Amino acid sequence: MEITLNRLGAIVLLILSTPYATLAQLPRSVPYQWKNVQIVGGGFVDGIIFHHTARGLRYARTDMGGAYRWDERTRRWQPILDWMPYKDLNLMGVESIALDPSDPDRVYLACGTYTNPDTPNGAILRSDDRGKTFQRADVPFKFGGNENGRGNGERLSVDPQDGRILYLGTRHDGLWRSTDRAATWAKIESFPDVTEAVPPARPRPGPDAAPAARQHWWAMQPHVGSGIVFTIFSKTATSTKARLTSTVYVGVSLMGRDNLYRSTDAGATWSVIPGAPTQYRPTRAALASDGTLYIAYGTDPGPQQMTDGAIWKLNTHIGAWTDITPDKPSAERKFGYAAVAVDAHNPMVVIASSFGRPSTNGTGEDIFRSVDGGKSWRQVFGCGGTFDYSLAPYVRPTPIHWLFDIEIDPADSNHAMFTTGYGGWETFNLTAMDKAQPTRWSIMSTGIEETVGLGLLSPPSPSDGKSVPLITAIGDYGGFTHADLDRPAPEGASAPPRFGNTTGLAGAELNPNIVVRTGNVAGRGLGANISYSLDGGHTWQPTASVPQQGAAAGSVAVSADGKAWVWVPERAAASVTMDRSANWKASQGLPPNTRVVADRVNPKVFYALALFDGKIYVSTDAGQTFEAKTLGLPDSLPKAGRRGDPRGGQDQLYATPGREGDLWLAAFDGLYRGAFSGSSFAKLDGVDEIHAFGFGKAAPAADYPALYLVGTVRGQAGIFRSDDVAKTWVQINDDEHKWGLVLQITGDPKQYGRAYVGTHGRGVFYGDPK
Repeated sequence: MEITLNRLGAIVLLILSTPYATLAQLPRSVPYQWKNVQIVGGGFVDGIIFHHTARGLRYARTDMGGAYRWDERTRRWQPILDWMPYKDLNLMGVESIALDPSDPDRVYLACGTYTNPDTPNGAILRSDDRGKTFQRADVPFKFGGNENGRGNGERLSVDPQDGRILYLGTRHDGLWRSTDRAATWAKIESFPDVTEAVPPARPRPGPDAAPAARQHWWAMQPHVGSGIVFTIFSKTATSTKARLTSTVYVGVSLMGRDNLYRSTDAGATWSVIPGAPTQYRPTRAALASDGTLYIAYGTDPGPQQMTDGAIWKLNTHIGAWTDITPDKPSAERKFGYAAVAVDAHNPMVVIASSFGRPSTNGTGEDIFRSVDGGKSWRQVFGCGGTFDYSLAPYVRPTPIHWLFDIEIDPADSNHAMFTTGYGGWETFNLTAMDKAQPTRWSIMSTGIEETVGLGLLSPPSPSDGKSVPLITAIGDYGGFTHADLDRPAPEGASAPPRFGNTTGLAGAELNPNIVVRTGNVAGRGLGANISYSLDGGHTWQPTASVPQQGAAAGSVAVSADGKAWVWVPERAAASVTMDRSANWKASQGLPPNTRVVADRVNPKVFYALALFDGKIYVSTDAGQTFEAKTLGLPDSLPKAGRRGDPRGGQDQLYATPGREGDLWLAAFDGLYRGAFSGSSFAKLDGVDEIHAFGFGKAAPAADYPALYLVGTVRGQAGIFRSDDVAKTWVQINDDEHKWGLVLQITGDPKQYGRAYVGTHGRGVFYGDPK
């Protein structure tokens, strides 16, 4: 079944003769039920905050996926920032959380993801109903919820004597205070200047780079402190002039100079605490009930590698310092310490976590526990801790990493939790160590979903009827084949090879058993950066070869019959294989780094779009050669500055299922439909902005696939579905389901109305009409 240019012309005329009716009214809303596709964790949970008197009340913060409150009744974490709109996506990175010790209903969040010049200022969100609703106070500085030191803390704290008073440490703008429950803020001018000026170690991206690239550069600068990393109120000292806590401790991520300060007059004046170790940076601190201040130190705020570190304690009554480091780093064993916590019921019981500790006798990263104030320690994992991976099977092959917070439940000395780069763990028998018995640990992150959905594939039903609902491409953890959307994939991340990021994912429309994915292999020496499945994603295998040495990531397209695969590696030219990678050949006529899509009907046809060059490329020989055509649009091309910016829109080409030669162009500025002869694209009325686009099963009695879109329709932002070829749209999300930034959307070709969305930090969701 080959397609000719004459036949394509007929297809173009047919498409252009279709009337596009428009309606001026706003899209009506259709109620949907949304649920996370269960992966569990999948991102950096960088803080756990317990309320010290309300049993079971605790919150979790993440670096780019919002915040959560634990629900004791359902035994799950409940998201509390899913209402965040796209325009405020910067606030999905949570720098710090504070609870009011005297009022368990009050919670405060310092929100902001980056401090670079391209990012808006941050905001303090305050709630008096445990995060069900919030009020917002914009602040004149930025937070770095996804920057170095994001696991430090807590920067935000509430005066236990007077809940109206809050202190806030910032990265670059000093110490701030509120006297009206976070409604307004003023800088504490008496606090010393602790600015650290460090020149960037990596070249800054050029002015044409996408904002995402500039943000990543800013976030990953090495050996830069993270400003004020903790503020702690004394548990006993009270001002005689007012109902205020007079003694406050502040730690600053500085090395080689003073980094620990104290005020004894409710913030009026500040002094350096003498004797503090300055050869490291403080990362976290805990104040015991007897006035002992325990501090974890490392040479880097993390999560980049530390070369040295320690645990120290300060007797705040007499000013005496003691080095209580459990395991001292050395020139041969370089690591640091990220977290420390103390038992609320026993000031002598302390736990601390290493960071980047090399493996010794099979044990690497570890937690150390002391029952005598740090005079002696026992290793928690090294003494036989056991781990139950059943709630998140994908973490089994991943060593514990980014262990940046560890806490002992103030209501239960047996219950401890620690965070990691994929969620975290908890135990309910911590004190078993006192009897020389092993502790038992299980996944603590049920309900937390912090993955980034980089690609979604909902395969059509194959002839054997074994099609799965969804296959995902995920940042950092490769991807998953979801046979059950409500349970984590039992086999974990797709393997082999096990990818870090999966950047390309495509299936054969007429043979859904064939699926191909591309990405970056996790680790070294594990195989090629491309793999495939012949059973619909249930099992995977690496390819026999790659088109060129070092080929990685990029995008992939699979012909409708599954015989031709076109891979465009990152920053490279396209190559095609017709024998499952035994041989590759360069695709001729296509510029490097140009994404290719397959026609969903004709296995000989592939398309590629160079939108900002005004070109569309067509192959009628299964991807071996491409012919360039002028892309004629009814209005001007989008600005090239949007290229590569995930917030700026898809700017991509899509081929319609079941319709040969039928194409859709989802541009930032609008939606176009046409065919690959180029000049035929017509703009659809009503679509103002697009961030993601996809197809699903047609509505009952309809003969065209349903369309799904993330963006703005007639001035209304949201997630939309059209059942009548984009003549009208309905909104399928509501005010409680926005998730900041949504990167991907597709419908299910097997079930009308079902939509899948991939977010930037809140995981993958599926929605069904109610």
